[in-house]
Formats: sequence, C-alpha cells, structure tokens
Amino acid sequence: MIIMKTISSITWVLFVSNFAFSSAFLRHQQLFYQRWHERQLAGADNTDDSPKTQYFVQKLDHFDPTNEETWLQRYWNVAKHHQKGGPAFLLINGEWQASQDFNDGFQWKKYVQKFNATFFSLEHRFYGRSVPNNDTSTENLVHLSSQQALADIANFIRGVTNQYNISADTKWIVFGCSYAGTLAAWVRLKYPHLVHGAVSSSAPLLAKADFPEYFQVAKESLDFYKPNCSAKVAEANKELDRLIKSEEGRGQIRELFNLCHKVDNNMESISTVFETVLYIAGYIQNNLKEGIEKFCNIMTSSDGSALQLYAEANALEMKSNGQKCLDNDYKNNIELLNHTDANNPNDFVRQWIYQTCTEFGWYQTINKSSDSLGADIPVEYFIKRCENIYGLKYNDSLLENGVHETNTFYGGFQINVGNIVFIHGSIDPWHAAGITRAEEPNALYQTIYIKGAGHCGDVYGSDKSDSDDMKNAREKIVTILQSWLQN
Repeated sequence: MIIMKTISSITWVLFVSNFAFSSAFLRHQQLFYQRWHERQLAGADNTDDSPKTQYFVQKLDHFDPTNEETWLQRYWNVAKHHQKGGPAFLLINGEWQASQDFNDGFQWKKYVQKFNATFFSLEHRFYGRSVPNNDTSTENLVHLSSQQALADIANFIRGVTNQYNISADTKWIVFGCSYAGTLAAWVRLKYPHLVHGAVSSSAPLLAKADFPEYFQVAKESLDFYKPNCSAKVAEANKELDRLIKSEEGRGQIRELFNLCHKVDNNMESISTVFETVLYIAGYIQNNLKEGIEKFCNIMTSSDGSALQLYAEANALEMKSNGQKCLDNDYKNNIELLNHTDANNPNDFVRQWIYQTCTEFGWYQTINKSSDSLGADIPVEYFIKRCENIYGLKYNDSLLENGVHETNTFYGGFQINVGNIVFIHGSIDPWHAAGITRAEEPNALYQTIYIKGAGHCGDVYGSDKSDSDDMKNAREKIVTILQSWLQN
C-alpha cells in the first residue's frame, strides 16, 4: 500500500515535469496532488484493506433518449463501518484520477467512522479510468459537462441503492472539494430528493470568463506572509513587461530566467512567459507555507533588483524540480494538448480545459495596469488556447454563452438551498468565486470561513500544526452533519 501511494506521488511530479505545460491550472494541480498524496501517506494507518475497484454502467448521454450508448464508471465502496440505520456518504471526485486510497489521511474517514456510514467514491466521467471509449477527441468531449456529471451521480445513487440493498430512507450526504465541491452543492440543488446534504469545500460557484479576482486574493495572501512581498512581484513583472517589448529585452529575459525557447513578440508567447515565471500562485492556492516564505524572503531581500530576485526565486524552484530550463513554448503545449488518446489516466488537462472553454471560464487573468501583480495575462490568451486546441468555434462567443448558461442553470451565488455547508479558506484565491458568507439575509445554507487556510484545507487529515480556526471548522462540520442526520 505505501509503495503504491509513493509511486502515485512520484507519478504526478514526473507527469507535470514531462508535460511541461506552463498554465497556472496545471501548476496548481501538481502541487495540490503532491500534497494530496503526502497527506495520504502521513495519515495512513495500514490497517484497512483497499476497497475493490468496481464499475457502474452509465449512459453516455442522459438527456438524449435515442442514444443507447453506455460506458463504465469506476467507483469504490467501504461498508465495514456501516451500521443499520446509518447514512450513505458519497465522495465526488473532480478533474483528476480517483484512487482506491481515497479514505486514508483525510477527514472523510473520521466522518464515516463517527456516523457509521457506508462510503462510496465515484470517479468523474472523462477523468482517470472513466473515459468513455477511451477517447478525448473533441467529438467525444461534447459528452463532458457538469450537467452530465450530476446525472451520473443521481443515476449512481439510484443504482447502488438497489444493488447494495440500501434502505430507501437512507440519507445520502455528498462531499467534494474544488470543482468536486461545486458538484456537491449543485447535485443537492438539482436532485434534493436523492441527496440529503452536501459538504462543499473550496467550491467556485459563479462562472465567469475573466477571473482577475484570483490574483487579487493571491496578492493579499502573499502579504499575509510577508508585507511588501506582492509589491516586489508587481515591480518585477512591470520590469519584465518593459523588457519584453523589444527584441533585445526578450533575449535578456530568456537568459535571465533560463527559458527553453526564445520569446516571440505575440500575445501567446508573452503571456506564456508571464504564466511560466509566476509559479508562486500554486503555492499560494495550496497554502504551502515553506514555499511561500522562501519565495517572499528572496523577493524582499536587498540583494538586487526586483526582476533579478524574481529570476533567482525561479531558478531555485527550477533546481528543486530538476528542470534544466523553463519550458515557455506555447505551440508545443498546444500540440501536447491535442493528443486525444486516454492511455495515461493522469493526463487530464485537455478534458478540464474543455470544460473551462464551454462552461466555466475561471481564467486567472492579470491586467498589467491593475493593482494586482503587474503581469500581462489577458482573457484573450485563454480564449485563443481554446480555439487552438478544439477548433475555431470554441471562441469568445461560445464561452460567453456557456458561462451564461451555467449561471442561469445553477444560479451562481443565488443558490439558496438547505443542507449545504460552503467551506473556504482565506488564503485560497478560489474563495473569490465562492460563497464565504450568506448572500441573502435568510439563507438556508451555512458557511465556514477559515482564516489562514488554503485550497481544500479542511479535507486533509488532522495535524498538530492545525490552527484553532481549522480545528473549530472541522468540529462545526461534524455538528452540522449530526444535525442533518437527526432531522
């Protein structure tokens, strides 16, 4: 078991290093899963046998009665803690490969044991080993959407209720963090007759193409650790922007940051550079204190200009990752994202970017004239990427319509449903797109806002370094679950 988990952790690091995609999303996911697997290792007690991998037959298209095509969705079940009258807990997985070790090192295990629940974990369609026809072509990805994923969950609950002889009056509680936390809230909203409650951690709810708030929160988070750190980053990025305007300056940037490829004078190349060197965003999102403090200590030292210090921080990060140079080749990244076979279950980026192009946006933009971090990463850069990967019709108009449909269908922040608790951390930039406090005076849902917590911080196993705010938040979650299950 330990060996398998260690390999999983190493796989993520190697995957990201080999893929060399510079997008902020991939950097964040790399760090998220490194931490995910590290906490599995730290929290594993090695007394539980791994649950058996099972498969559930799903319809490819739940909304087309003439389409009879099906596929197999992976899931796992742990029933040994279940007692008669106990609830059913369902862990919703998001844009990643799900794991049979989902129960180790996380709060879910404690909830299962405390409430004598039977526990299921369900892999999201088109991720991991749950890819219909093993095909991620654009033609097949039309079946990848949050609405189809919610229908999968509803169908799964109905199906396993019969398959496992679960009582019809059993209360189902769903859990999820990040995009999966969004799905947890939405499945409670859309299928309240099946889902009794939802614990939604670090969930963005309001779809929007342009999401500059992400880096505005990141700026505040940097200064939470070290005052003036964000100002130095902004100063460095402004100097980077000045240099990047000339051919000579672009050559200096390549040498200074040890970029693998020359910088061209176009939006795609320039924005890729800004994304590539802004690696600290992933550390901020996941609240990796050591990495943030190391970065800010370099940036706020007096040994050189802000741009030189920025390059020094990037060089240190590159060395720790075993990289010979920083890959800034936009065209190469697009070429890699055009691979449509699903043989590598960790190769999830093509699928997730498709969802952002068609449903969510959430593009982490920076306007160089704003007061955020001084870089130049416009929303047009991300839309251009959509067109280059999936075809010209995946343009700004399609994205605008998709975002509008998402907010119309789910309600954005206007989601006033009982038995949902929204949990966010103050350090996590994603809280800017989520509900951190009641949007309405008589809101039916509940909120927990954890000072100093990062992305999905509440789901990890307890640690002696946990703050009092974190401990109190987890106690409150237990109290909320208790109240739902008693009513």
